Amino acid sequence: MEDVSMKNLVQLMAEALVDEPEKVEVLVVEGANSIIFELKVSPDDVGKVIGKGGQTAKAMRKILSAAATKLNKKSLLQIVE
Repeated sequence: MEDVSMKNLVQLMAEALVDEPEKVEVLVVEGANSIIFELKVSPDDVGKVIGKGGQTAKAMRKILSAAATKLNKKSLLQIVE
């Protein structure tokens, strides 16, 4: 259940950043002690999600890491085109 709310968190953050929120897709791959989130956005929006010098992506990863720590898991955010 918690990975669903974390998926929604990734989805919400990404949709708030991009010009084409309808093209945001989040795939969750859950392991024994890790959760991988694959974030797919429009090719034109990749730069917005990554941010200048990767700052936006880094911030998203920190938020996910904090949420995953509560579940005693590690999180990984992959941005795919």
